[in-house]
Amino acid sequence: MIQHNCSRQGPTAPPPPRGPVFPGAGPIRASGSPAPDPCDYEGRFSRLHRQPPGFLHCASFGDPHVRTFHHHFHTCRVQGAWPLLDNDFLFVQATSSPVALGANATTTRKLTIIFKNMQECIDQKVYQAEVDNLPAAFEDGSINGGDRPGGSSLSIRTANPGSHVEIRAAYIGTTIIIRQTAGQLSFSIRVAEDVARAFSAEQDLQLCVGGCPPSQRLSRSVRSRRGTITMDTARQLCKEGLPVEDAYFHSCVFDVLISGDPNFTVAAQAALEDARAFLPDLEKLHLFPSDAGVPLSSATLPPPLLSGLFVLWLCIQ
Repeated sequence: MIQHNCSRQGPTAPPPPRGPVFPGAGPIRASGSPAPDPCDYEGRFSRLHRQPPGFLHCASFGDPHVRTFHHHFHTCRVQGAWPLLDNDFLFVQATSSPVALGANATTTRKLTIIFKNMQECIDQKVYQAEVDNLPAAFEDGSINGGDRPGGSSLSIRTANPGSHVEIRAAYIGTTIIIRQTAGQLSFSIRVAEDVARAFSAEQDLQLCVGGCPPSQRLSRSVRSRRGTITMDTARQLCKEGLPVEDAYFHSCVFDVLISGDPNFTVAAQAALEDARAFLPDLEKLHLFPSDAGVPLSSATLPPPLLSGLFVLWLCIQ
């Protein structure tokens, strides 16, 4: 009664189910080994499964190009606000507008990221960035997850003020990088597999999961361009930093020709470097037109991921 803050008078009901608990997540064992930190996702997972967790990578950059968790690569028009992620722990929304008057291609001008409330770890935190306003703090002015015991498991720092912000959410095994280049915002994420898969059927519209809807996809074959940059010039500019003619290279050429701005080469180069740092399998770093992926489905999760997901769900109740 005292544990669940119940009154000793009047009708009573059993406490809500607490769900599965990680082995060793309770009091200190007789051996003296401490309980795992509930806000250290990688440590918890490794202790339970005796192996490190798996991770996924997604990115959005340029006009914009989306690399999905399962290695599809789309160029999208997606004008207005579209969700990159929408799951039980994270919500990420990108707002885009045409790169030029009358153009089909768009660029991301605003990013909104919501880190949802998680018991013992963080208060809900909102990060919002716009072109020419890339703050190194959350919307409430803080730089961590708040006053809860695990508040330090969410942190934000700037690598280059005004152009590069990194947010680390250790409690869900997630790192996010946001950049500004050539008047647009880029988004890159490394996230634990079971966190990325923690969504319902109602949350099925996520560009990082399913890519752009077919009606919103653009061909990267350029039919119109701005300025005086020719195809040969664009290819030469992109080749300097992207020697492999993969999806990043072709996206770079597309962006430079559509925008008429050579600075768009930086967006593609940075996206490739983020992928190099975030991808668990570097054999999948370079994507080509014939590459395909398998859509995410909670029905295909192996048992270790399902049990990790249940523990994460428990923590946000």
